[in-house]
Amino acid sequence: MFNVINILLALWVIRTVRAVLFWIYLWQLKEYHVGRFIDHFRTHKGKELIFNKLQGIKLVLLAGLLFNFYNFALWGLIAVYAFEIALLAIRRFKKPVWTFKTIFLMVVSLVIAGYFGFLYQNLIALLIFDLLASLIVSAIVLLVQPVFVLMRNRILQQARDKMATRKDLIVIGITGSYGKTSTKEFLTTILASKFKVLSTPEHKNSEIGIAQTILNDLKPEHKVFVVEMGSYNKGGIKLLCGIAKPKIGIVTGVNEQHLATFGSMENLLSAEGGGELLTNLPLGGTLVVNGDNKYCRDLYKKAQREFHGSAKLYSVQKNAVDADAWTQELSVHKESLDFVVMDKEKHAVHFNVSLLGSHNVQNMLAAILTAQTLGMSLEEIAAASKNIRQEQAGIVLKEGIHGIQVIDSSYSTNPTGVMADLDYLNIFSAKGGSASGGEGKKVLVMPCLIELGQKSVEIHQKIGRKIAEVCDMAIITTKDKFEEIKKGAVEAGANEKKIVYCHNPKEIFHLITTFCSGGRAAENPRSLSPDEIEDSRSDRSDRDKEGDTVLLEGRVPGELIKLMGK
Repeated sequence: MFNVINILLALWVIRTVRAVLFWIYLWQLKEYHVGRFIDHFRTHKGKELIFNKLQGIKLVLLAGLLFNFYNFALWGLIAVYAFEIALLAIRRFKKPVWTFKTIFLMVVSLVIAGYFGFLYQNLIALLIFDLLASLIVSAIVLLVQPVFVLMRNRILQQARDKMATRKDLIVIGITGSYGKTSTKEFLTTILASKFKVLSTPEHKNSEIGIAQTILNDLKPEHKVFVVEMGSYNKGGIKLLCGIAKPKIGIVTGVNEQHLATFGSMENLLSAEGGGELLTNLPLGGTLVVNGDNKYCRDLYKKAQREFHGSAKLYSVQKNAVDADAWTQELSVHKESLDFVVMDKEKHAVHFNVSLLGSHNVQNMLAAILTAQTLGMSLEEIAAASKNIRQEQAGIVLKEGIHGIQVIDSSYSTNPTGVMADLDYLNIFSAKGGSASGGEGKKVLVMPCLIELGQKSVEIHQKIGRKIAEVCDMAIITTKDKFEEIKKGAVEAGANEKKIVYCHNPKEIFHLITTFCSGGRAAENPRSLSPDEIEDSRSDRSDRDKEGDTVLLEGRVPGELIKLMGK
C-alpha cells in the first residue's frame, strides 16, 4: 500500500504543479485584473474549467473517502490523475511568462501545496487542494497584490522622475478600442525616417509596461516617444498620462470591446474613448481623432469647446466630416492599398502601402496627420510609408496548403475588426464557388468575442449577418455566442449547415479541406486519425483549390495555423 500511496502522491504533485502554473498563467493573461478574470468564467471555456466531468468524478471520490470507501477512492484518484497527466502530452501546456511576480506566486502556491502533500496519508487533504486549486491560487494572488502594488508604484514614480528630466521629448499617446497597435507601428515607421523614435513594445500598453520601457529603453538621443495606452477601467488612461506626459493624443476609434470590464459605456468613453487623454494633454497640445467614428466625433466637439490646444480630424471621405486629412481614389488590392491623401492646404499625394484591408486606411491617416503635425510633408510621409510591412497591422496574407489563400488575422480581434476583415475577405473570388472545383470559396474561422457586456448578443448577431453576406462557410471555435452568430447568419440567408461549431484544430482543418474540395463538410465533426489528417493535406491538387480563401480571425488555435501552412 505504501508504494501505491507514493505513486498517487507523485501523480498528484505533477498534476498540482500543472494546475498552479495554469491558474497563474490565467491571472497574468488577464493582467491581474479582477473584472477580466471573473468575466472569463462567463465564457463556455471558463465554465468548463470549473464544471466538468473530471471535477464531478473527483467529487464522487471525495464522497467515497468521507464514507470510508478508501480503496475505491485511492485507485479512482490514481486513474484520474494518470488520465490528466496523459492529456498533457496531447494538449498545449499553458504556463505563465516568467517574471519576478509569477515566480513568487508559483513558489508560494507550491509551498502551500507542499503542506497538503505532507498530509498525503490523508487523501481528503490532497483532493481538497485539487478541487480548490483555483481559489487557493487566486487568494494568494489577491493577498500579495498590495505588496506588488507598492513595488509597482515605486517603478511608476521612477519613470515619472525620468520623464520629468526630458522636457525636450515629444510624447505621443495612442488610445482607443481598436487600431492602437497598428497606428503605433505605422507612426513609428514613418517618424523613424526623420527622428530618433522609441515606441512601446508589443503587448506593453499598461502602466508597468510603459514605465519599464521608459526606465530600460528611453535614451537621451530619442526625440519622439510613441506610447500605446490600454486600460480596462475608468481612470486607467489618466494614470498612464501621468507617467508618459503626452503632448499629442490620438484616439483611433471606439466600440463596445471591453464594455464588460468597464461596466458602462460612460466609463469606457472616459478611458478608451479618449476623455481622460484629452483632459491630460497640455496647453497647446494636439488631439488627433477618427472622424469616421461617432464617439470620436463627439470627443472632437468637446475638444473644440474646452481644449486649449488644437484638435484634428481624419476621415476616409471628406464629405463625411470637415476633416483635416482625408482620402480619395482608394483602391483595395489583395496585397496592398492605393489611395490619395489630401489636406486642407490642398496638398494631394499618392500612397501605396503593403497593407491588407480598407480599414487600415484609417490607421494610416492617424499616423499621417500626426506626422504632419511634427513637420513632415506628405511627400516625406509617403516615401517613409514604403517601409511599412503587413505584419505591423496584425493581418497577413499567405499561401497555405494546396494553394489555399490564408488571411491570418489571429493577432487579436474586436467587433469593428471582424467586420473590417470580412470586408477584406469579400474582395476575393465571388461567394458561392463551383461545387465540383471549389473555386472562390470563402471560409471564416473565429472564436466568439468576449468582454462585450450587454451588447454581446446584438454584436454577434450582426457578425452573423455579415457572414451570410460574405462567406460560404463559417467555423466558430467557441460556444459562448455561437447560437447568436448562427441565428444572425440564417436570418440573413445563410445555410445553417454551413455555420458550424468546432473547437478541435485537426477537425477544423478537415472541415476546411473537405468543404473547399467540393465535398460535403461534416455536420458533426469527429476526432480524426493522423492518417486522415495527412489525407486532408495531400489528396487535393493545387488546381482544385485555386481561389479558395480562409480567414483566421482572432485567437484561433495555433495548431490550426500550422496545419493551414504549407
